[in-house]
Amino acid sequence: MDDATLKIAVVGPTHPYKGGVASHTTTLAHELEAAGHDVTLVSWSHLYPSFFYPGEQSVPSSGDPDVPPFPRTVRALSWARPDSLVRAGRRLREVDIIIVVHVIPPVVPLHLTLLRAAGVGRTAMSGRGPRSVVIAHNVLPHEPHPGDAALMRTFFRRVDAVVVHSAEQSRLARELDAEHVVVTDLPPHLPGGDPAERPDHRGPARLLALGLVRGYKGIDVLLRAMLRVPDVTLTVAGEIWGDAGDEIRRLAEHRSLRDRVEIHSGYVPAERIAPLLAQHDVLSLTYRSATASQNVLLAHQHGLAVLASDVGTFGDQVRDGVDGYLVPPEDEDAIVEVLQRLVDPDEVARIRGGVTPPDLHAPWARYVGTLEALSAPDVLADPTLAAPARRQSRLGRIADRAEDVVALARLARDRRRPRLELSRSDFPAWVRATDVLAHDDEARRARELARDLGLPRGGDELAEWAALGALEVLVGMQDDGGRREALIIDASGSGSPFGRWARAAGYVPVEVELTGARSSMTLLDVDTATLDVVTRLHPDDATAADIDETLTQAGWALRSGGLLCLTLPVGGTGEDVIGGAADLRAVVARAADAGFALVGDVDGDLTARLRHASRVSADPDAAYALVRLTLRRR
Repeated sequence: MDDATLKIAVVGPTHPYKGGVASHTTTLAHELEAAGHDVTLVSWSHLYPSFFYPGEQSVPSSGDPDVPPFPRTVRALSWARPDSLVRAGRRLREVDIIIVVHVIPPVVPLHLTLLRAAGVGRTAMSGRGPRSVVIAHNVLPHEPHPGDAALMRTFFRRVDAVVVHSAEQSRLARELDAEHVVVTDLPPHLPGGDPAERPDHRGPARLLALGLVRGYKGIDVLLRAMLRVPDVTLTVAGEIWGDAGDEIRRLAEHRSLRDRVEIHSGYVPAERIAPLLAQHDVLSLTYRSATASQNVLLAHQHGLAVLASDVGTFGDQVRDGVDGYLVPPEDEDAIVEVLQRLVDPDEVARIRGGVTPPDLHAPWARYVGTLEALSAPDVLADPTLAAPARRQSRLGRIADRAEDVVALARLARDRRRPRLELSRSDFPAWVRATDVLAHDDEARRARELARDLGLPRGGDELAEWAALGALEVLVGMQDDGGRREALIIDASGSGSPFGRWARAAGYVPVEVELTGARSSMTLLDVDTATLDVVTRLHPDDATAADIDETLTQAGWALRSGGLLCLTLPVGGTGEDVIGGAADLRAVVARAADAGFALVGDVDGDLTARLRHASRVSADPDAAYALVRLTLRRR
């Protein structure tokens, strides 16, 4: 095991238990392992008593798992055997961090039993035992009971950090005495696999309400609105509980709805989700209340628009009038107005035409990075690190609250203990700040060096070649200044290993997405001349078409002497690629006009290599050709 690897225990539900939390827990274990960590998923053989969850808790024996099971899963926990929590906790005393997935307050005493047995207890201050992080999907239940708040206050007082998925949940966690709270977006863990083929349909909207039917989901409000609008149809598919289910069945029997509402009661297995979504146009999320949900992502992944109440995170996920509609919670009149529009087949086609598939990978890179940062006890021990959370920062939504994340990185960087002691002498001469990738074997050689250095695995060979040169530049800055505290913005995307490698070397990079409608780095609310390093590496290269914008943005963000390290695609045709040496020199000249000096050169053998790269990149079987430029802000 290399020094950059964390030993992590994830404690939470997984298959055969069903639902979004079990899918998230399982996917989290996969993503942490993919990031190079040693992960064990500690789950339940016997979960809640039936009076806490009256529906079916498990996937039917004939059903497929919602997401692929995690191989290293230990089903050691039983509600009926508290001693099982003690035994499991004792086996976790040597791990670096225990991540507890919290669902309902009655489980808190069992989780505390496990954590005590593992030697946990606000260890950030003492430095002893595993660090403890709670992922709170709901700080309090949608339908709370007496004693819930007291249990959560006890829980939060005894753990190192709490991760939540919305600013409102952050506020609630702090009110319940959580000292260190980090807000990050809930990453996608979508059941059902790839979208199914969608049959042609032209007509009024076909709405779908999918999942567990509870009172807070507001399906009854939607049905009352449908009484006032003809033609649109609704399918309710999921387990139906108690009084909410009785009310929905009663409304569905109304003579105006009897032929337009179908109720499919019962668990919807993973293999049925994609075909079901393909038969509908709009996913209905008319909730009375919400925290964080992936249902908008699920709808958009399968080409459905969304009708959602503006609660929880829905307002951040739905572009009103573009790929869905936002209405106030419990506002029947507002829902009626939307449904009247959805009677028109042209409006149905228009709103579905605005849907774009979500990025399913970058959110997980940020989520894993958040948990990796919380693994450092000295970072948690600094009381000033709570300040960004008190300002309701969103670590995952860097473009909205970038100043808080940069503040977190600035506070953490001096205390980050490097897991890998790298110096410039560890990099051979062929790793250059400015270089051209023109042959397959160069990428393979970069991967081999990364393994020899003990860097975490991740990314393809091209991404590792790009990141290796940027890491050499970063380590060189440390050698020059005798410090390991560079403030870094990494805009290289989830396919790049650079951020993970920088963390392994003791830095605290802030990773951002610069794609889609929110592409401008000017959305980062940081002071001018603040940053030490900006990277934009394969797979999210800069391009010939946006290089000027990249130079302008990095120019105001970087301090004098700060570095911009980027890759550009080489060869072929189109406005996004560098055609050859002349185009590359033009880019370098434009960089000089923007206040940057090239580190290295593009003459000599680089010119010949660039000509070769331009030729071979036209061959689909050849290596993808890249040029890596490092530019210093004057």
